[in-house]
Amino acid sequence: MRCSPLCLALIPAFATLIFQTPSPPSKIAVQSGDVTLEAWMWRPQGSGPFPAVLVNHGSGRTREELERLGPYEQMADTVGPVFARHGYVVLYLFRRGVGPSTSAGKNAVDLMNEAAAAHGQNERNALQMQLLEGREMSDALAALRRLRTITDVDPQRIALIGHSFGGSLTVLMAEREPAIRAAVIFSGAGYSWDRSGDLRARLLQSVQNTSIPMFFLHAANDYSTNPGKALDAELARQAKPHRLKIYPPVGLTPDDGHDFPNNSVAKWEPDVFAFLDPYMHR
Repeated sequence: MRCSPLCLALIPAFATLIFQTPSPPSKIAVQSGDVTLEAWMWRPQGSGPFPAVLVNHGSGRTREELERLGPYEQMADTVGPVFARHGYVVLYLFRRGVGPSTSAGKNAVDLMNEAAAAHGQNERNALQMQLLEGREMSDALAALRRLRTITDVDPQRIALIGHSFGGSLTVLMAEREPAIRAAVIFSGAGYSWDRSGDLRARLLQSVQNTSIPMFFLHAANDYSTNPGKALDAELARQAKPHRLKIYPPVGLTPDDGHDFPNNSVAKWEPDVFAFLDPYMHR
């Protein structure tokens, strides 16, 4: 069978697409204390060692949110291949109670909602800080240690990517892990910042104690853009490397705006890699 001129013209483009499309993720076990969690890993084309990113997802989703917004596995499948396509090994950890790690315990959002229902907002805020500094931090640090041992990963070139609650977790991790090259924070603390003075104070303290370059991204219709503005301003005041971008509204609701990293890849992709690549490829 002969190939038509149009077919011949499409072959190079198709070959390029095949080359740039990452393989499906592999499943990685992450041991955090006495709990085994699941992470998904994407690997770019070619030979390493590669720079790498650890993705910190949000606090989990309630049953209603899962039905309305979809599972975190869907979010992983959206974000992971983007970073792999740009030459990064990607480790997307499912922390306790989320996705394939559901059997490891309740997720953070369910625990916080139970605390709020029983004792009010102040109790929710207190538990949020305990989780960020305790259980959730332990899980994320275990994943970071695991990532540093993976063949083809350059352990000196690792960045953190965080969304929502995972954005707060990323800021706190950057304070503890000075060898991290950079951090990208999507919709960080967008839901909780205006509701928790303790969270605001702790995150501001954290950026005062780190010199890791940080990029804060929000859609204008996030629950709040105040966290990105305040944390970026604090880094600017201290003359530390930073960037902030507030994008136009996405969708119709604060949920849509908060879900920015998952529903608007084409908008943030060039900005994120323009920020990240200079720190990760030198």
